[in-house]
Amino acid sequence: MKKIKLWEPVYIENSRLPIWLSKIAPIKIWAVSFAFWVWCRGELSDKTKRHETVHYQQQLELLFLGQWICYGICWLIGFAKYRDGAKAYRQNPFEQEAYELDDFEDGLATRKRYGWIKYKI
Repeated sequence: MKKIKLWEPVYIENSRLPIWLSKIAPIKIWAVSFAFWVWCRGELSDKTKRHETVHYQQQLELLFLGQWICYGICWLIGFAKYRDGAKAYRQNPFEQEAYELDDFEDGLATRKRYGWIKYKI
């Protein structure tokens, strides 16, 4: 059995869910991680899989609900600070960590637990 830090979510490609969520989000959503699943509007590249798997690991660390609450609070703080939903998204510590690691094939193996804490909004 794999170590928890190497667990991956279930990937669902060619889903309409990201399209629907994009109608209410400040960005065009390509893929979204929620609990044990990742939905993508097309086929997932390895880079996007790594990015979304980082989010899955963040959710595991905070027992899912905690990550969703913290993510939302960070986005609201970013929105209040920048007055720009897209910038609030990019400056979210959870996104900063995922974007930093999505280029590295061994990013999950070397990722430290709660790594998102070091990022500033």
